[in-house]
Amino acid sequence: MKKEDSNTNSLDQLNQIRDMMEQSSKFISLSGLSGVMAGLTALAGAFYGHFLIRSQQESLHDGLQLNYDGVRETILTKLFIAAALTLIIAIGFGAFFTIRKAKAKGQALFGSTSKRLAINMLIPLISGGVFCLVLIYHGLIGLVAPATLIFYGLALVNASKYTLNDIRNLGILEIMLGLIASLYIGYGTLFWAIGFGMLHIVYGIVMYFKYDKA
Repeated sequence: MKKEDSNTNSLDQLNQIRDMMEQSSKFISLSGLSGVMAGLTALAGAFYGHFLIRSQQESLHDGLQLNYDGVRETILTKLFIAAALTLIIAIGFGAFFTIRKAKAKGQALFGSTSKRLAINMLIPLISGGVFCLVLIYHGLIGLVAPATLIFYGLALVNASKYTLNDIRNLGILEIMLGLIASLYIGYGTLFWAIGFGMLHIVYGIVMYFKYDKA
């Protein structure tokens, strides 16, 4: 009986050591609620973008707009502003819930692990952002939506080794969705709504009940 107790204690100690090593090497304070809020914000932004594009198409179809280039530049400017605001709001929600969870878990928010996470995520994101600007410069606007999804997915996969493994799965789904979107040019706002909206909401709910409620 004593031998069984000793084996049980040894297993418990090994599990504790493994948990400590995982916490020290991975940033585990990402909140599921931040994913949900980011998804809802992205859905609102996608619907607004769809409304802008639809209004331009209806205006041109009715012959009410003669200066096509001027309208096109105006729409692109509004879409860029909407996308920037959507990103800022989503990051704001993510930061709020992540900071709150990190404080509750007693994990350092700006430790070496979180810095490595940020760096590995920013490299594909910045590269993708520059690439999308190049696409816009050459007038290849239809490829912007697929490119954003693909580079965002690559960023998640690249950063997943410093956080929860679920992030890797989300990244793979985003990449797959971006590749599919590249076959259906003209449906960018729809794929944005699915990728940045619905996938984030589903991911956030799963993460909340899997980790936040634990």
